[in-house]
Amino acid sequence: MEGNGKFINPFRRPQCLAAATPGGKAKLTHPGKAILAGGLAGGIEICITFPTEYVKTQLQLDEKANPPKYRGIGDCVKQTVRSHGVRGLYRGLSSLLYGSIPKSAVRFGMFEFLSNHARDEAGRLDSTRGLLCGLGAGVMEAVVIVCPMETVKVKFIHDQSSVKPQYRGFYHGVSEIIRTQGIRGIYQGLTATVLKQGSNQAIRFYVMTSLRNWYKGDNPNRTINPVLTGTFGAIAGAASVFGNTPLDVVKTRMQGLEAHKYKSTLDCAVKIMRQEGLRGFYKGTVPRLGRVCLDVAIVFIIYEEVVKVLNAVWKTE
Repeated sequence: MEGNGKFINPFRRPQCLAAATPGGKAKLTHPGKAILAGGLAGGIEICITFPTEYVKTQLQLDEKANPPKYRGIGDCVKQTVRSHGVRGLYRGLSSLLYGSIPKSAVRFGMFEFLSNHARDEAGRLDSTRGLLCGLGAGVMEAVVIVCPMETVKVKFIHDQSSVKPQYRGFYHGVSEIIRTQGIRGIYQGLTATVLKQGSNQAIRFYVMTSLRNWYKGDNPNRTINPVLTGTFGAIAGAASVFGNTPLDVVKTRMQGLEAHKYKSTLDCAVKIMRQEGLRGFYKGTVPRLGRVCLDVAIVFIIYEEVVKVLNAVWKTE
């Protein structure tokens, strides 16, 4: 009780403490801006890094149960270029490009939507909440975009290694898959995809949130330059690779042309362990590591820079 008879709320944050925060309240990113920036970032990134994704997928599909077709990354690239030219390294790009733009749009839009509701009074997002928001964003993108997109991509790449390729292009391939297998044909490996994307984005956004908070310190609005953003992104990408490559391998097998061999995601994992051992879960790790680190770094750089431009021309506060 003050001297003038007014009651003091003990839970109210003193104004002097709020004013003491060097950068004031952190600025929030409107989900609409996140959708636009994320979509643009995803489209540019995939055009740059697709060959590494192609090699990773081929190595994962090159099961030990059969005589290995490739002796490693270099041999995979050499055989592909020899048989199909440099364009062969971009087989399946169309299906991935059509999905990458909406995938990144959904991911960043959902993350910003969730994180805007998870921040504290100063607008800060702690690491744990960043992980949960990333998990939510990953699950959403898996169900809406990634599973059908990845299934078509894997089938296209696997089809190229067949003696008589059956898909003549994106639309022909998709129509053939649906005609012969129904809608379920483009939703193979949904459980594995949800697990992979959910853990992927949970790890990445957790690391990014942790590094950003560390760098910004007491100033939530401290600017991070593109080089540092890219470095943080590469670290986050590497962490996600080592954290969930086994799930990525299972997902790829469940979406390949020989997915009928597996009764379920668990059955696929058991058979990989039984036939190939623990190393089988880490096939394609090196090419995936190179691609993902570059992927995440590029995406976060482009995303952050586009958001800056949108903040200047699109006032949402």
